[in-house]
Amino acid sequence: MSDAVKINFSYVKRKLNFRFEASTSRGVMTFRDVYWIKAQLLGESTTMGWGEASPLPGLSPDFGPDFEKLLQEVLQHAQSQYWPTQVDSLLYVVQKIVPFTLPSLRFGLETAILDAIHAGAKRILPNSFFDQGIPIPINGLIWMGDREFMRQQIDQKLEDGFSCLKMKIGAISFDTELDLLSYIRDTASSRQLTLRVDANGAFSPAEAINKLDRLAPFNLHSIEQPIPVGNWEELRFLCKQTPIPIALDEELIGITEKEVLLDKIQPQFIILKPTLLGGILETKKWIELAEQRGIGWWMTSALESNIGLNAIAQLAATFPLEIPQGLGTGKLFHNNLDSPLLVHSGHLHYQQGITWEEPVDLENR
Repeated sequence: MSDAVKINFSYVKRKLNFRFEASTSRGVMTFRDVYWIKAQLLGESTTMGWGEASPLPGLSPDFGPDFEKLLQEVLQHAQSQYWPTQVDSLLYVVQKIVPFTLPSLRFGLETAILDAIHAGAKRILPNSFFDQGIPIPINGLIWMGDREFMRQQIDQKLEDGFSCLKMKIGAISFDTELDLLSYIRDTASSRQLTLRVDANGAFSPAEAINKLDRLAPFNLHSIEQPIPVGNWEELRFLCKQTPIPIALDEELIGITEKEVLLDKIQPQFIILKPTLLGGILETKKWIELAEQRGIGWWMTSALESNIGLNAIAQLAATFPLEIPQGLGTGKLFHNNLDSPLLVHSGHLHYQQGITWEEPVDLENR
């Protein structure tokens, strides 16, 4: 392959339907739209790559009614470019032509091109997950709902062999949530099971430390985003006083002055969602800065289809992974693409030899 290539771009839109009402403290989702970007090398009728741009309602800076129009404009501009085949150079070109304010579009474009220059094999980067078949440890996600629904999920995840669970909290009675955590701990001690919770900013700054104190007896690994974004002084105080390590999630979205945020708040962990943070280079920069400061991290999908999940898993697997990642969302949708991705015994596996389903618009097929 030459040092630079021309690429034809198009996209396919699909509405992904959740298998259940997916509840967080921000609201309930029953479906979400995804846009699969197709990158076809000029003159190569059979070599094409796929990426995913899927802005998340309520979180993504690029979510809105004009997203599809913006996608079309970016792809038209991208089609006029000569694309370097050297990975770092390619990623810098994507950063130049896709604004930071369009993070999911940037991630979708760069992963589509990377797939194309790797012969359309769904290999995004050199990594141990795809190349050596090394599975990635992941947490099992417990969605909000009534007590019985959450308890059923807990039982199923434990039966499935997960050694790390993450429970979303903040939308039902706090006492009920404490009772569910007690149920988990009665079933498995902290030596047997790592337990995380995700508040999605549900606690008010005034009540947060009291609630953290009440959560502490359950020996939690961490709590994600206990209070709403933008309250840096309160977060700094919480991170100093907390009995539970705090992980920043939504707080990172749209932040350009990464060092300022990390030095001001000094969290114990950060959680990285490439679709929301602006793609591969932005995610790598967060990791570099966090590790310089002794801050832990893990990577998480943001309700993408299997196309996006595969790219995020491969990006994660370019690093040594010491703790479970948040990559267990592939089974959430009725009409996700069939793929080689498999969740088994608390790990995400890539099954070489299994064929990917072709991305098509089911409604207009």
